[in-house]
Amino acid sequence: MLQRTIPIAILCLSGAIMVGAYFISSAQSWGETVTTWFNILAAVAFVLGAGNLIAMNLEKISSQRPGWGYAAITLVSFAFMLVVGLLKLGAVPNDKHPDIHLAGSYDTPASPFGWMYEYVMSPLTATMFALLAFYVASAAFRAFRAKNTESILLLGTAFIVLLAQTAAGMFLTGWIPEDSAFAFLRLDKIKAGIIEHVQTAGMRAIMIGIALGIAAMSLRLILGIDRSYLSKN
Repeated sequence: MLQRTIPIAILCLSGAIMVGAYFISSAQSWGETVTTWFNILAAVAFVLGAGNLIAMNLEKISSQRPGWGYAAITLVSFAFMLVVGLLKLGAVPNDKHPDIHLAGSYDTPASPFGWMYEYVMSPLTATMFALLAFYVASAAFRAFRAKNTESILLLGTAFIVLLAQTAAGMFLTGWIPEDSAFAFLRLDKIKAGIIEHVQTAGMRAIMIGIALGIAAMSLRLILGIDRSYLSKN
């Protein structure tokens, strides 16, 4: 019973303190204390996450499930970066303390840790995000089909914005003077209007909905109504 009651009590108390610290100036120090606790717990969670990563990949390698080679690469890379980062191997010496190894900088490209991050991790991350462009294009192809009024509006708006981004857009309407009465027909003006009014309104509506959802979920957690973060056992 206490295994469920104590976490709920800590969550409710912490949430109430954070809300009170935002509106009550005298309680701001309490909010800072709770934030410090959160940072400590987050550090512990990183350790647990690393242990879970090692355990899952070791199990995948031992059972030789499909993709176990990638799991081995993950563990080797993890171990290398962990050792190099913790021990600051190859760190650039500090000008003020050149004889103290741990005082050196380890996150510059001149050090092994910084070099791996700059020339291995960053390109791999950029590659993953670049691949997302093809998935977005595929999803857009399926979504941009004039099946109903909403699809027609989406298709027309996307076509105008994309056309305005190309040289063809300037070729088609670039001859219209910007100071004339028909300047609103220029594709760049139409695109700017869509981005400034239509897109901004939609984004604000989405952000308001997200904020309301966060507030509702936070209240459910603080009041102890939602206990999904606890195990069912």
